[in-house]
Amino acid sequence: MTIRFGILTLSDRSSRGERPDASGPALAHLIETQGWSVARQSLLPDDESAIRALLAEWADSGEMDVILTTGGTGFAPRDVTPEATRAVIEREAPGLAEAMRAASLKITPHAMLSRVAAGIRKRTLIINLPGSPKGAVENLQVVLPVLPHAVQLLREDPQSESSH
Repeated sequence: MTIRFGILTLSDRSSRGERPDASGPALAHLIETQGWSVARQSLLPDDESAIRALLAEWADSGEMDVILTTGGTGFAPRDVTPEATRAVIEREAPGLAEAMRAASLKITPHAMLSRVAAGIRKRTLIINLPGSPKGAVENLQVVLPVLPHAVQLLREDPQSESSH
């Protein structure tokens, strides 16, 4: 099964060209090693309205099955990715965020500070990931095993029930 991804990096500094985006490319590499595709990749500053607009546009396009965001999930005042995500999703998927936090807690106590969110808009799953390349990849690896089934369910694939 081919899964089509969008990757959205949220970073004021990267969007101003002060540092390269390392998380987006790291996620793209992991996705491609699974045999899946990256349909779109973009970089935005930590601006809630811009994030909301792009997430809605991408999800509504039907071009992506999963949108991954990286960055903006901590405690800093400009970390607004979870709020932007919750504003555009129609249904939450809290188990994904819970699983990522639980796995991350085995690595670092800082996982308790993660505010990642996940949910569904139309037939697209949106998942927030941390901003560090290491944290983003580790968290994506936690949810990778369930993504094919999640996408099957969102596509209303008749085969989705056979994998239980």
